[in-house]
Amino acid sequence: MGRTYERIDDRLREFIEAQKLFFVASAPLSADGRINLSPKGRDGSLTVLDELTVAYLDFGGSHAETIAHLRENRRITLMWCAFDGPPKILRIHGEGEPVFRDDPRWPDLLARFPTGQTEAGGLRSIIVVRARTVSDSCGYAVPLMEYQQERDLHTRYFDRKGEDEFAAYCERAVHNRTSIDGLPALPLPLPPLPH
Repeated sequence: MGRTYERIDDRLREFIEAQKLFFVASAPLSADGRINLSPKGRDGSLTVLDELTVAYLDFGGSHAETIAHLRENRRITLMWCAFDGPPKILRIHGEGEPVFRDDPRWPDLLARFPTGQTEAGGLRSIIVVRARTVSDSCGYAVPLMEYQQERDLHTRYFDRKGEDEFAAYCERAVHNRTSIDGLPALPLPLPPLPH
């Protein structure tokens, strides 16, 4: 039987931090707009800021759908599944905000993540999520799977690009400036990383 929680307590925080993978869902307001669901999994790229707030590092990739949806309506859901140990699914339904490189909050937020991740290439924003509802469910049907290791392909790909090359990549990549549904997404040109 699932429960709803008033906050991210220590037990839930430990569960979140132990998971190697989480999922992010967002959608535009338009009834015929596309719902986006993305897996996230780079080790050290998510942190619990306080009892109601989490944040994750948003790296360049195929699209910027989540950023576009958050800029339009702020609605977001994060989900973690236990693929080992006791069965559990945890969801945070909340309001999210992309914090971009030129935001004065950037340095303080970045300091909350492990150094290795914050120095990785391809970092374009930090997504901050304030929980409205924290709930869990049994996860009895989630398969047991064994974690092997991190994939380093994304990291290696973007680490080879300098800042100028990454900014050019963001400019030319399909659905970085606007979402699939035409909503404003990543503000371009990409601001340089603060020093």
